Amino acid sequence: MKLISIVVPVFNEQENVNVFYQEVCKYMEPLGYSYELIFIDDGSSDDTAIILDRLTKQDTKVKALLLARNFGHQVALTCGLDYAKGDVVITMDGDLQHPPELLPLLLMKWEEGFEVVQTVRVDTVGVSWLKKTTSNMFYRLINTMSDIHIVEGGSDFRLLDKKVVQTFQCFKEKARFIRGIIGDMGYRQAQVEFVAPERFAGKSKFSPRKMLSFALDGITAYSKLPLRFAFYLGLLFGMLSFGLTLDVVYTKLFTTDAVPGWATIAVSTLTLGGVQLVGLGIIGEYIGRIFEEVKQRPLYWVSAELKNGTEPISDQGNTHGKLQYQKRNGKLFS
Repeated sequence: MKLISIVVPVFNEQENVNVFYQEVCKYMEPLGYSYELIFIDDGSSDDTAIILDRLTKQDTKVKALLLARNFGHQVALTCGLDYAKGDVVITMDGDLQHPPELLPLLLMKWEEGFEVVQTVRVDTVGVSWLKKTTSNMFYRLINTMSDIHIVEGGSDFRLLDKKVVQTFQCFKEKARFIRGIIGDMGYRQAQVEFVAPERFAGKSKFSPRKMLSFALDGITAYSKLPLRFAFYLGLLFGMLSFGLTLDVVYTKLFTTDAVPGWATIAVSTLTLGGVQLVGLGIIGEYIGRIFEEVKQRPLYWVSAELKNGTEPISDQGNTHGKLQYQKRNGKLFS
């Protein structure tokens, strides 16, 4: 029987986990597949880990990995893909904005021969106009600046055949932009559109700072255009400065119009200084990425693996890091 792995990163989702689990089971049980549900707790500080522990004791299909700290959504997804054993892996969020009712359709597309089935969010209920606009601008920007094409509205709710997962595991970069990695892989791909409902409970953990970091990861991972832009901008202003220098020399030597040029000097100095700082900032961003890559540190590390048969987590003094669980002897993953 074919095994389906469903990978779900969660961070402080204590209000959503039980409902999400019930919804997934509701749509997966009638399909006749063998499946496993793998939760990745990305350093939650609420009762998420305790709830996951109880689910693993109730249902042998449920497994949970507790990361030692918060590593971020993309790294948590990577952890789940590393652990998944299925013939096909489905990644989705645990806040019910990735509708579990689409699971049968994704699997049907896979049975038709598609190796990647990417869901495309055409709208999100309750999301502000500003967030929709900035999201659309990001996708248009990265598609313009890079050689890959990422579908506007593409999400991390997708199906991957086992061979695609094995290829994905060859990618070792620290600054992860999984949508770009999957989009650049090739394979036979299909798309499924959906309207994302509002979160079942709680608030989004994707702050503006995290969204900006995510956008920078995508741009710097797949485009060298910012570096070229800095070069072209420097070249342009260099030529303008040279022309201004010739004008000053001509005025001084061949006319009587020369006056103290404090305004010209001030404007040109400020302009060139600003351009240089912009260029240095862009270069610094890329150098920072190189610095992170060359350190070769593990991408993540797992502090505990919860499944049926492990010692239960205590709900006394519930802060992540003080929970009592069975440790995995400090095993690291890169």
